[in-house]
Amino acid sequence: MGAGHDHAHGGGSSSSARTRLAIAFSITAVIVLAQAVGSVVTGSLALLTDTAHALVDASGLLVALIAATMMLRPASSTRTWGFARMEVLAALAQATLLIVVGTYTAVEGISRLSEPPEVPSGQLLIFGVIGLVANIVAIIILAGGKDSSLNMRAAFLEVLNDALGSLGVITAAIVIQVTGFQQADALAGLFIAALIVPRAFRIMADTLRILMEYTPKGVDLDEVREHILALEHVEDVHDLHASAIGSNLPIISAHVVVGEECFESAHALRILEEVQDCVSTHFPVAFEHATIQLESPSVQRREAGRSLHS
Repeated sequence: MGAGHDHAHGGGSSSSARTRLAIAFSITAVIVLAQAVGSVVTGSLALLTDTAHALVDASGLLVALIAATMMLRPASSTRTWGFARMEVLAALAQATLLIVVGTYTAVEGISRLSEPPEVPSGQLLIFGVIGLVANIVAIIILAGGKDSSLNMRAAFLEVLNDALGSLGVITAAIVIQVTGFQQADALAGLFIAALIVPRAFRIMADTLRILMEYTPKGVDLDEVREHILALEHVEDVHDLHASAIGSNLPIISAHVVVGEECFESAHALRILEEVQDCVSTHFPVAFEHATIQLESPSVQRREAGRSLHS
């Protein structure tokens, strides 16, 4: 006896995320064009780095927008989870791009510390302010949905990092203008790199946990097993697995052994409901998608015998 739940994987939250991403992408694309002109005019490494960062942001937001759109497509007999994992793949792609940009920035910034080029601080300040204002608008738009998925969180962090990068550009421009310390431009570039890389690695680690089908964070399977075993008439729990299809789609499966007498009445159905209620309400992660197989001790013994001979 087994059971599971069928829930929709799309919905209003995905539509809202798509709208936010579309607006943020449009703003970031404008930032890229403005800062690209500024980096050519000023020759600033910090602005060039921030332009590259903004370009990665724009491409990442475009990938995130495509992923959010594809996630709205329904499941089918060949894609039983639809495109629920697209947001994980999109977040992984964004994290990879951020690491590449951060590494380039670090190498270039170190090389420019010894031979800093002349940078026009006034023009650099103007382009830095333009980038900061546009990024703040994008941050406000994405903030409301940043906790809805890994895809949205990666997009939000990209724009947030770019805003901090714009602050670095502004700071470098002011330092150069006031003191004439041209290395401030390279130092600002290194500051941006220091912002990018650690966050990118954290996003990458989260996506790899899902792709490798680790147990969701905050869930202890031994504790889950103890909770189920505490239910009346439950004698054993085995083949217990928990993972996630996407950041908001945790799944769990288990074989639950109950007494033979439970199958002679409707009590087995009540136990099944109790197990499903347990895994969906008793833990930090709510497992709405639960596949629970109830079996008798004799079935368990037969399964164990087949395992020994296989």
